[in-house]
Amino acid sequence: MIDDSSSTTHRRDFLGKVAAASIVLGIGAMLPDRLDAAVDAASPDVEKWPDVHGKHRQMYDAVSWNNGFSLVWSMIFLDTNKQSSNLSDGDLSAVVVMRHEAIPLAFTDPIWKKYKLGEAFKINDPATKAPAERNPFYNAKEGELMFPGMAIEKLMQRGVTFGCCNVALTIYSGMRGDAVGVDKATAKQEWVSGLIPGFTLLPSGVWGVNRAQEHGCSYCYAS
Repeated sequence: MIDDSSSTTHRRDFLGKVAAASIVLGIGAMLPDRLDAAVDAASPDVEKWPDVHGKHRQMYDAVSWNNGFSLVWSMIFLDTNKQSSNLSDGDLSAVVVMRHEAIPLAFTDPIWKKYKLGEAFKINDPATKAPAERNPFYNAKEGELMFPGMAIEKLMQRGVTFGCCNVALTIYSGMRGDAVGVDKATAKQEWVSGLIPGFTLLPSGVWGVNRAQEHGCSYCYAS
């Protein structure tokens, strides 16, 4: 038998150091009780992610919502390749990794409303100018976005691949659950179920950044 006690000890030491560092950074209260428990809901077929093709492959690392610029740049990547190089969407791959404070963009309207994501992440509804109770970047109304083509559903129709960080989902769902009176386990389950259909729940955002680059995607910081 292989004795894996040494690797287990190293892993625990590493997790302990991460937790200690989080206290110094002032985010200790946001970490789950067990950091390794934050990956328990990753999509079962996650090892197949991302499904990329074509010669030109671009990944956008979204760390904050940043007015939706990870969406804008995905659209521009597709459009300018079409215009300048006569390439179709099928010749290209665009991948967006949403992690840290970018993850609100990954959820459907009921999650935004129940957990007050607009208020928490300082995102206003373009129609009301008040904290958004819906995802302004998904199924947006005409004239609400900087570019109509940056809407998430339109990018997905063009083949853009999206992934959401499960560590961030675990942390923020717990925080927002506390804020609105929902226990952490229920909040996480609802957030997982409330992901936009077609999004892949990644073990972590940095996992997704790594995998996209291993699949030949160039890196672009989008926040």
